[in-house]
Amino acid sequence: MTLSIQEKTFLINSIRDINDFPKPGIVFKDITTLLADKDAYALLMKHLNKRYSTYDLSHVAGIDARGFIFGAALAQMLGIGFVPIRKKGKLPYTTVSEKYALEYGVDEVEVHIDAFSNVKNPRVLLIDDLIATGGTAYAAASLINKVGATCVEACFIMGLDFLDGQSKLREAVNVYTVIGVD
Repeated sequence: MTLSIQEKTFLINSIRDINDFPKPGIVFKDITTLLADKDAYALLMKHLNKRYSTYDLSHVAGIDARGFIFGAALAQMLGIGFVPIRKKGKLPYTTVSEKYALEYGVDEVEVHIDAFSNVKNPRVLLIDDLIATGGTAYAAASLINKVGATCVEACFIMGLDFLDGQSKLREAVNVYTVIGVD
């Protein structure tokens, strides 16, 4: 299930481009304008709800921080739990962590060790706003599996199609992007 070309165009047009942020040469995709547009946000969330209503999910896991916005709302719509995947040092209980490479260095994400323990055979949708190189998403999917759940799919509102993050991530989990950006 995908959106029509008109619906995708509507969503793309609701996202603001910020040139040279956070550094020169980068075109930042600002989703705050999509969130502020009640019609664009409603279209997106209804689409995600319809897509994932038959997946037999137990949880949605959102990547810090913009994945929280979509993930928590979607989990509520689906009537399932939401689990945050955070940057290192932000969760208060015992965690499991996964490191991933950045352009210049390494970063780390974590999840509570018991994040999915409230159900048997947890099935989890991973969600974030954007996939670029895929390092954070790959680490997050790995974490979900490390703590005894199954990462069923990774969903992104936007995919930067000119980078190889989606193809790398597909080696580990199914990937769905609502809209592709060249």
